[in-house]
Amino acid sequence: MSETSHGFGRVLVAIYAVFALAASARSIFQLATKAGEAPFAYSMSALAGLVYVIATIALARSHRGLALITISVELIGVLVTGVLSLLDESLFQDQTVWSGFGEGYGFIPLVLPILGLWWLRRTASSRQS
Repeated sequence: MSETSHGFGRVLVAIYAVFALAASARSIFQLATKAGEAPFAYSMSALAGLVYVIATIALARSHRGLALITISVELIGVLVTGVLSLLDESLFQDQTVWSGFGEGYGFIPLVLPILGLWWLRRTASSRQS
């Protein structure tokens, strides 16, 4: 049985799927309709969407190595984008999923990779038992 077929694993996959859909759809719309207004911000939203899609697939299919890499990239992306959005507001003429450490999304983008990495670690130790 897959670790994500029940319990917290299933909830984690569902949250990632929602963020994958939301970030991807938002970035596609922004890039298609107003890319010139905030190209860096909209490109970052597209990157976030891609990361969420890959993380969702990796978690759902129990590809632990890919999930670990993707979620680590996600955490680094949230932290770097959050810092950059505070230091240089001109880069972010519009918000991204990760700007302000995900403040526009209730800081879930900041907490989600931490939970994801914790869950991967927790389930890895239970697989060894």
